[in-house]
Amino acid sequence: MTSKDAEPRLPTYGGQAVIEGVMMRGKHNLAMACRSPEGEIVLFQEGLPELYRSKWMKVPFVRGVISLWDALGMGMRMLIKAANVQTGEDEKIEGGSLFLTVGVSLLVSIAVFFLFPAFISGWLDSALHLGHWWSNLLEGLLRLLILVIYLWVVGKMPEINRVFMYHGAEHKTINAFEARVPLTPESVQQQTTLHPRCGTSFMLTLVLLSILVFSLVGPLPVLWRLVSRVLMLPILAGLAYEYIRWAAGMMNKSRLVRALTTPNLWLQKLSTRQPTLEMLEVSIKAFEAMLAQEEFSA
Repeated sequence: MTSKDAEPRLPTYGGQAVIEGVMMRGKHNLAMACRSPEGEIVLFQEGLPELYRSKWMKVPFVRGVISLWDALGMGMRMLIKAANVQTGEDEKIEGGSLFLTVGVSLLVSIAVFFLFPAFISGWLDSALHLGHWWSNLLEGLLRLLILVIYLWVVGKMPEINRVFMYHGAEHKTINAFEARVPLTPESVQQQTTLHPRCGTSFMLTLVLLSILVFSLVGPLPVLWRLVSRVLMLPILAGLAYEYIRWAAGMMNKSRLVRALTTPNLWLQKLSTRQPTLEMLEVSIKAFEAMLAQEEFSA
């Protein structure tokens, strides 16, 4: 056994890019660091809800659905905090307003990425008699095309481009930690902006799994086709979550898994950019603050 093999397995941490900053999440705590307009790094820290320590988070597939829903609310809340750092506004969206914002965002995403491709492919199937298999393949390709175009278009916006740079900083910092290299901006900059446990990878996995899962449903009228897409979304989310977790742990052990995850990493090139050293300083600050709280909570 080599010394590397003897090293203890590191915990898996995740994060999210926000406006001029990064949020890092552990098992018990999260920390977010943002660069203010004055150039200072503003830090936020808080404990995660008890939900993350409940028995449900140990149940495969169920934990994926729970994590996804809570991450939407948490991510929106952190985005609002980050925006307030830039504007200096004290107005907050929380409680019912936050729930409504997350709900509307989720409904729009489902309509654009799931219902619209299902409607178009179902309509074409009825008009051209494509057949069940070809119809589902077309639906999946439309869904993938919308995802790629969306990432490409929003990435052209200056504000979103900077968020994508912070996304790259988040990945680089976590990669540096997992590679056991010093967490300095210069060292972290040497890491890749790609990481297997990424929301972009999750979305692509969700799209590809939808082709397989929806093909098993069988031919349906357009209305029931739309209903089935909504009802089966939690199942797809659970499957995608478990696959991403499994693939990330197997990448260094299997060439086949590395090949299977290659498209996920390619797509991340649309949602990440090379960060500056100043951005990495912010990301490292968030990660170290989260890590300190995790060690204190252990």
